[in-house]
Amino acid sequence: MIRRLQILSASTRPTSAGRPLARWVAELAAAHGQFASTLVDLGEVGLPFFDEPGLPADGVYVHEHTKAWSTTVSAADCFVFVLPMYNGGFTAPLKNAIDFLYAEWRDKPVGLISYSAGTSGGAPAIEMLRPVLARVGLRPAPHTLSVPGIDQRVDPEGRFHATPALTAEANAVLCSVAGLLEARVAA
Repeated sequence: MIRRLQILSASTRPTSAGRPLARWVAELAAAHGQFASTLVDLGEVGLPFFDEPGLPADGVYVHEHTKAWSTTVSAADCFVFVLPMYNGGFTAPLKNAIDFLYAEWRDKPVGLISYSAGTSGGAPAIEMLRPVLARVGLRPAPHTLSVPGIDQRVDPEGRFHATPALTAEANAVLCSVAGLLEARVAA
């Protein structure tokens, strides 16, 4: 069964190295065979800071940007978040995008792929994000990927170049997401 996977690029920087990485993940997902993937770029979504008068848990939205975001997120069966690490944590735009909604995230699997210019590959950002994901009911896949030295992996034309090891790890993230989907269907 083909599942609707959204690959969310969590940086809003116009020069983000995350976009080539997210595009590469989308290509892997297409080759995986279990997903119909869509790339969602938070820079293009352009959400303002959370501005709804009501609580996201109530699901009553008055702003068109929130209604559009709700429709986008509701259309997915699962996600892969491609996130940079800024100052040891995940990005404010990602937190904001999560905070806008509640029910739309519930019980959906999410794979986590981080990146950084340094040696950690953004792994601390993943750990910082986990409690937020749990709070809204997203189910993180057990396998994650952290990509160190992202600047050396993106060429001047904006293409991400992976090693065989990174490709294997990214495929393991996708398999983990697929496994959580199967467990959800079986339950």
